[in-house]
Amino acid sequence: MFDTTCASPSSALMQDAAFAEALRRCGQTPVSLPSGHLLLRRRVLGISVLMLPRAAPPADLQEQLHGIGLHRAPLILSPELPCPLPPALKLMAPRNRAVWSINLGREALRRGLHPKWRNQLRKAERQSISIRPAPLRLPKDQPFLDAAARQARARRYAGWPTALTASFADVSPSQTHLFQALCGKRVLAQMLFLTHGQHATYHIGLTSDAGRRVCAHNLILWKAARHLAAKGCESIDLGVLDDTPAALVRFKLRTGADICPTGGTHLYWRPLARS
Repeated sequence: MFDTTCASPSSALMQDAAFAEALRRCGQTPVSLPSGHLLLRRRVLGISVLMLPRAAPPADLQEQLHGIGLHRAPLILSPELPCPLPPALKLMAPRNRAVWSINLGREALRRGLHPKWRNQLRKAERQSISIRPAPLRLPKDQPFLDAAARQARARRYAGWPTALTASFADVSPSQTHLFQALCGKRVLAQMLFLTHGQHATYHIGLTSDAGRRVCAHNLILWKAARHLAAKGCESIDLGVLDDTPAALVRFKLRTGADICPTGGTHLYWRPLARS
């Protein structure tokens, strides 16, 4: 048995009910433990494994797995935060995320910006740019998702499949927040955030040469933070910092975001566990 201080379902995006339903609509079969934790099914090197993403395991993990007949399956644990774990084999070290607390009030939030980030924001605010927030709606916003997929392929980074994002939007459009920076009718830049509980996750960002020149993403992120805070969100997960271009790391951290390590990645499998 191990410590129970972290053993409650996470409010992370990948533990949200809308995410689970979106997976089902994409033909996947996530599993819910009696405690409410969501398990994913994956194949790794041809072997069927379970994954517990972004949540600390329950204290009676083995008993719960046994109760649903999955106690013999390899399980990959990847808690959102460092926490006590059952005996498990470490696969990957913790990664660092940028998490921005946004429930500070406008003035305190603005004071927390790095001077260079704040100057870029002022530059954008002097332009004739309007920010339009709206839920992600399909098929109207399909071009946005298509452009995001092309960008991901060009930059060779992994993200959600387009179908999964579309399914999430179909399941719970109120949890999707697409912000567009417009100059007249021209779209300069866009950002998509997904909300889950009292938190939000930055999901997709697109910009243009014109958007970069006027620092449109600074203005979008600022307006998004204020908008989401007004809806009760406490923080925005701006994503992983490891293996991220230095300019993007600076952009994230200069908001005043904190560096938060994850709990790493571990393999829990009954033969590995001590009796």
